[in-house]
Amino acid sequence: MKYALIGCGRVSGSHIKAAQNNELEIAALCDIVPEKASALAEKYGINPAIYSDYKKMLQEVNPELVAIATVSGTHGEIALYCAENGFNFMVEKPMAMSIAEADKVISAAQKSGVTAGVCHQNRFNIAVQELRRAIDDDRFGKLSHGSVHIRWCRDEDYYNQDDWRGKWATDGGALMNQCIHGIDLLRWLMGDEVESVYGSTRNSQHPYIEAEDIGVAVVNFKNGAVATIEGTVNAVENLEETLCVFGEKGMVRLGGMNASTVDVWKFAEGEDEDSQKLSIEEPAPNVYGHGHISLYYDVINAVKNKRQPYVDLYSGKRAVEMVLAIYKSQLTGEKVALPLEDFASSQMTDVFTAKK
Repeated sequence: MKYALIGCGRVSGSHIKAAQNNELEIAALCDIVPEKASALAEKYGINPAIYSDYKKMLQEVNPELVAIATVSGTHGEIALYCAENGFNFMVEKPMAMSIAEADKVISAAQKSGVTAGVCHQNRFNIAVQELRRAIDDDRFGKLSHGSVHIRWCRDEDYYNQDDWRGKWATDGGALMNQCIHGIDLLRWLMGDEVESVYGSTRNSQHPYIEAEDIGVAVVNFKNGAVATIEGTVNAVENLEETLCVFGEKGMVRLGGMNASTVDVWKFAEGEDEDSQKLSIEEPAPNVYGHGHISLYYDVINAVKNKRQPYVDLYSGKRAVEMVLAIYKSQLTGEKVALPLEDFASSQMTDVFTAKK
């Protein structure tokens, strides 16, 4: 399958490794700084065509599958172009920076019939898949509550890498960039249908960025469960991404750097295989984990069989909606009901700077 990657920055290596592992024909790389694309090709021993204009690349190469890993603020624009022009694609998180933009991408993809997915690769963690299976098998009974804690470190050097980082229009803050994977898992595992969100965010240790470096929230699900979110880049070093689910008949805690290990697996009605779950651990070289390989496998299969991927565009929108609801709650000081009517991260401009 002929493949092209748009965006050759920080996460691009995970995409190339996944493409190679799944034996894609890496036909072209594109970056507005073509030297980055050339360096990526050299690092992974490939010889694709190099472009600085993604539209030209798509027209000339005509790939069967496109990956979008550009600046967050451009994800929606490029995804919309791919959808409108009939290119199957997967887009890095966040899939868009506003509800309206996400809806446009979904509508265009439906109209053109393309296969399209979002890179929430942690759904493919072995530990996460086992937890999902336990929920689907009703081992928890009625869900009580859950939580996710993303406690990472991003210092000034990180934000100085690119001028788009930490800005409302192009990136958002800790919740939108670093924590959206954990937020996606929490929503997906706890029932997906959310009634309301109440959040509070701060920029307490990163005065050189516009957006938040810590956010907390309470989530009320339509199934009666409640959950809490804590996400920050204020840790001294990357500490954890921990996910907990509690029900009337069981409790599970996933840990590690990206919810990839089983720390606690306990059910009132035990099964023989339960003790084996505590041995699940997927050591990863970085916070991205190994999920891109499985995500690519699924998307490739979806393209071949003309179905939607396991992590579809609606999944991507729901994760963005959760973050935007927290932002809106911070802006208004009120609980926010879902579904969220149109809201954009750019509406948060000056929310912190105005108070300084």
